[in-house]
Amino acid sequence: MTQRTHPVENASDREIILSRLFDAPRELVWEVWTNPEHVAKWWGPNGFSTTIHEMDVRPGGKWHHTMHGPDGKDYPNKSIFKEVVKPERIVFSHGGGEKGGPGANFQASWAFDAQGDKTRVTIRMVFPTAAERDQVVKHYNAIEGGKQTLARLAEYLPTAPLILERTFKAPIEMVWRAITELDQMKQWYFEELESFKPEVGFETRVTVRHEGTVYPHIWKVTEVAAGKRLAYSWKYEGKPGESFVTFELFAEGRNTRLKLTHRRLESFKPESHPELARKNFVRGWTSLIGESLKEFLEKGKN
Repeated sequence: MTQRTHPVENASDREIILSRLFDAPRELVWEVWTNPEHVAKWWGPNGFSTTIHEMDVRPGGKWHHTMHGPDGKDYPNKSIFKEVVKPERIVFSHGGGEKGGPGANFQASWAFDAQGDKTRVTIRMVFPTAAERDQVVKHYNAIEGGKQTLARLAEYLPTAPLILERTFKAPIEMVWRAITELDQMKQWYFEELESFKPEVGFETRVTVRHEGTVYPHIWKVTEVAAGKRLAYSWKYEGKPGESFVTFELFAEGRNTRLKLTHRRLESFKPESHPELARKNFVRGWTSLIGESLKEFLEKGKN
């Protein structure tokens, strides 16, 4: 059972609170906040880059990263996660700061609140004393830096690859067949799929009808590593853009972890075609991978 720890209440003179509403569903915001592949792309104030050495988001897990300032200075940071309640809340203890500079030690919480199709993230940092809080605000310009970091996340979200991971109680060979053999794909994926072969260059179509509109999908296989990796391009006939889907399989004992990555969703111009907005792909993949494929595999339908 996850042990819940909470920052000390009534500590207004010792805390920093930042909040921002993001135009993205909570599962996506959680993903880009907890997956180091994403975090390295947006973390830090303007002009900063970040190297993540370790990020294990679970109670007791470590998060070690170094922020690189535009002036060449490095800011090593080490945190320990205390509480992780997906996709609602994270609590961690933090220590870090500029090499040779004053330390920044505090306990932090991140809250992810769904507000319809949007997500409000609230950051709370509680310092041991008011003096330490004031020193971090003055020396590191922490409040403005936090606001800039959240702004960078808002800019990154529309172009972030959609990454979804699920672990199935099935051997890797069974999962591979489920994502590559036509008769099995029709049972959990798209019944309308015309044909499929895990061969580089193979092209197929899926004509999906939704709420009276026809969406002709065109897929072309771009990469195959049997039992490990499958990739194909994904576009819509008569609409702009081309995206890329990758399935990666990892054996974990008798189970299989599937990592799905869908890149270049922004190329579909969702501002002009709202039905192709990222949030709809999040819903679709969550249902397909997290529900349909799981049921298909774990109930032995194949």
